[in-house]
Amino acid sequence: MTSPPAPDLPAPPALRLAYVPGATPAKWARTWAERRPGVPLELRPVAAAEAADALRAGAVDLALLRLPARTSGLAVIPLYEETTVAVAPKDHVVTAADELTAADLADEPVLVPLDDALHWADPPGTPIEHRPETTEDAVELVATGLGLLVVPQSLARLYHRKDLTYRPITDAPPSPVALAFREGDRRADVEEFIGIVRGRREGSSRGAADPAPKRTAREKTLAKQAARAAAGKKAAPPKPGRRTGGGPRRGRR
Repeated sequence: MTSPPAPDLPAPPALRLAYVPGATPAKWARTWAERRPGVPLELRPVAAAEAADALRAGAVDLALLRLPARTSGLAVIPLYEETTVAVAPKDHVVTAADELTAADLADEPVLVPLDDALHWADPPGTPIEHRPETTEDAVELVATGLGLLVVPQSLARLYHRKDLTYRPITDAPPSPVALAFREGDRRADVEEFIGIVRGRREGSSRGAADPAPKRTAREKTLAKQAARAAAGKKAAPPKPGRRTGGGPRRGRR
């Protein structure tokens, strides 16, 4: 008698990770595939302005987003900060220098797209009245000579054109990138991905590879004093009248 076919088992739920333009989750995705081969990781590109809302709405489980962002109801783990750069045509005068300051852009027209990622409180240059819809649109306008564009370095690379280049702005605010998830979400897969991003090894306890807390200035001073005291004790000369060697005593002449 033929046994009935085995019922189809439901596929394991995927872990959904949203990421904004310029963010690069590939290395973490590779590690995830090695550690959780049975749970797919879905990478979902989202506009920078939509990442936090998508997370709050439950459309994704985690998000790589840029700060500042409206993060109410979310837990946020800062990851790294990006250099801010000015994008310009290759033959523009500002490209003569290897790096710039905000003062170098003071007299330049600057494009500010509606999805501006920097939120610079006092940006340099003269903002152009027309605001392109996206950073990608703004890059196209830079190529026409309409103005310069100030963006995180990863966006300059993402929308690279052969006729454009970029220079770092040394006194510009950096662009922080963070991992966010819903407050109170302690599912095992979410915790595992957080551990991967933080550099924890597979099977290590939660927080085992988290960086040690920074010591205060007073703690550093006390540690140095203790080290000097210990060194002084080791190098202290022997007390008078006590033998320091193991050889025989010499007789008096």
